[in-house]
Formats: sequence, C-alpha cells, structure tokens
Amino acid sequence: NFATDMETASDYGAFMEKFILPPTSSSNDLPLSSLTFAVKDIFDVKGYVAGFGNPDWLRTREIATSTAPTVLAILNAGATCVGKTVMDEMAYSINGENIHYGTPRNPCAEDRVPGGSSSGSAVAVGAKLVDFSLGTDTGGSVRVPASYCGIFGFRPSHGAISKSGVVPMAQSFDTVGWFARDPKILSRVGHVLLPSPQQAAPVRPTQIIIAEDCFQLSSIPYDVVPQIVIKAIQKLYGDDVLRHEILGEYVKTKVPSLKSFMSEENTDQVYNIPSLAALSSAMRLLQRYEFKNNHAEWINAVKPDIGPGISERVSNALSTTEEGIDICHSIIKELHEALTSLLGDFGVLMIPTVPGPPPKLQTNSSELENFRARAFSLLSVVGVSGFCQVSIPLGLYNDLPVSVSLVAKNGADEFLLHLVESIYDNIEKYESA
Repeated sequence: NFATDMETASDYGAFMEKFILPPTSSSNDLPLSSLTFAVKDIFDVKGYVAGFGNPDWLRTREIATSTAPTVLAILNAGATCVGKTVMDEMAYSINGENIHYGTPRNPCAEDRVPGGSSSGSAVAVGAKLVDFSLGTDTGGSVRVPASYCGIFGFRPSHGAISKSGVVPMAQSFDTVGWFARDPKILSRVGHVLLPSPQQAAPVRPTQIIIAEDCFQLSSIPYDVVPQIVIKAIQKLYGDDVLRHEILGEYVKTKVPSLKSFMSEENTDQVYNIPSLAALSSAMRLLQRYEFKNNHAEWINAVKPDIGPGISERVSNALSTTEEGIDICHSIIKELHEALTSLLGDFGVLMIPTVPGPPPKLQTNSSELENFRARAFSLLSVVGVSGFCQVSIPLGLYNDLPVSVSLVAKNGADEFLLHLVESIYDNIEKYESA
C-alpha cells in the first residue's frame, strides 16, 4: 500500500476522497476562473455521500442526488472542485483530530493540531493543495483551523448563505464559511456566495474597537498581536478610528438574560471573563439541544463508533432537556442588539481568534479544557450574535501561527471583506527569528 501512503503524505492527509468536478462553464471571464477548491465532507455532492466525519454515518446514509447550492454557485463561477476533505466527527470538535480517517497534518506546525471541525479544508489551503475551500462554522469550525493553519477564514453573518444540502449540526449557529491564503481570493469567493449588498460598502470603518479584556485571554503577549494591526490601522485611517472597550463589562450590562448562566464559582486559576464564559455556556447548551434534535434518532438506532472526547460530548447532548433553552434565545436577541448598537453600521471589533497557538497533537483532555474554555469565550461573541468574523493570519510568533479577528455586524460581510484587503496590505507580518 506504499503508493497510497505516499499520496497521503503529499496531500497532508487532508482529503477523504479526490475527484474532479469541472466548472459548469469553461468561459475564462468568470469570477473564480482557473481556481481550485475542496469541500468539507458535510456538503452534498451529487453521486457521493456526505460522510459527516464518521464511517457509520457514511455507511448508513443515501448517496446525494443533487449538489449543495453553495458548491454549485462556486462551480458556476468557474472554479474546479478537486475533492472532499476530512472533518471532525459530526462537526463536534475544534481540534481537528479524527480517529477513523487520521488527523490532517498542520502545514505550519507538524506537531500541532490543525484545528476543527473543518480541519481538512483548512489544511488543503494552508498546504497550497487548493486555492480556497469550503467549510462550516457552528462553534468555531472555520475560524479555529484558519488561525491554527496560518490562513484566512471567514465566518459569514448567520443566515446570509444557504445551508441547504449541508448536514446540520445546530441551526441557531450553523454557517457555511471558507478559507483562502490571500484576502483577494477570500473576497472573490464572498462576492459569489453572499447576497449582493443593497449599497456599496464604504471601505473606511467608522470605528475600530479593541476588546482589551479579550486579549488578556490569550497566551500571546498583548504588545504582539494587536500592536501590529493597530499600526496598520493608524497608517490607513489615523488614530481617531481606534477605541478601546472592556467587552465583558459591556456584555454584562447589556445582556441581562446572561445572569442565569453566570457561574458562582471563582475561576481565578486562569484569567476569565465571566460574562463571556456565560455566553459560551448558553451557546453550548443550545448547541447540544439542537444537535440532539437533529441526530439523536440516528445515534440511538445505529449506535455509531465515535472517537474519544467527541463521544462524551455527544452523550451529553443526548441527555439535554428543554430547561434554559428559552433563555438562550433571549440571550441571542439581546447580544445581537447590544453589539449592533456598539458597532453601528460600519464599526469593527478586534478580538483574538483563539487564546494562543495551536495545542500539541494528543494533548490530554484535562489540559485542553482550560484552553477550550477560553477559546469558546472568544468564539461565542460571534457565534451567539450572528455577526460576521474574519480570522487574519499574522505570520509566525515563536515559530507558531498567530492571528487576529475582525468582527462586523450581521449583514456587513462585504464591508468586512473589503476592509481586510485594505488593512492586510499594510500589516508587517511576523517572521520568527
């Protein structure tokens, strides 16, 4: 089986299967002409089964009779699909390790996890096997692997892009996102997938708010990440667009329904933002509840073999009741309104994508728990509000990829993509010494 092993080595273990879906038209003036892409194993592709990261799912599901509209839109825009990528089982992890199909190799750091659940899609882009790729992001499944693999990842506004022909995880949070190595391709994909904006978005932001407390959650020193982005912003727009905010305090006062999720215990062993930790608890509760409604029947009937870590999460989900679910919906509404009034139409929030560099492969789960808790505090800001977010690679710090995220209001996707193009050209990236 040497040939197969060689092939896996050269494709970084990113692919479930390779095939060619040519563009629907051979015209050269289409927006994505001559570009190649891959899709996460959660999208319907006619003639294949969307395997959802699990062999039992693959075995028990029907072959798709049509292709997901998002994938079709990309083919219609002139790009060529070269295959389906490995993902975490049932999209229920941000690590990227899959016990059945192997863990795609992080092209930035071989001994580190690639991030999940869209692991193969991120690795395929990071390793230059494709120009861009499609993933999905429920709790962080595009933003996390983008950050870990040193590439751009875009999570669009919730509800902006069709999820038809995509296996659901938790509908209140599910989005179709994408990865690219440069902001221009990231934008080109956005122009194809996003609804046309009513008016042309200005490139100049009204304000850029740095969430001071969120950067304290990161293990990377404060003067490293925000500083180089702030320099680029000052160069482009001057000082007067910059503002600083303690996001946790703002959320605490503006989202009263969070009270029931604020924990009593004193978590002073790590830096913690109580209101964002509460936001994360609410998000994870509603996610478990919706996951159960989507998949409990299949899980109970098939009793699938699910890997460690994920099987615990799945069984927690299956025991979720309706208790607290109404409050979760109130929190979504309140946070959406609070952040809309904070940012306005063309304001932007700057936060870390994740709380530090990618964890090592096979890190034990108790060590990861602290990291995961901080990660979900950051990821839930956009997860719950339904805003759009882009993770921007800033090069390598101590030989490991670092990133920053910009967030804009629901519906300001095109504006955010334009802004990233402008800012990125002016960022002096890190190169490890």
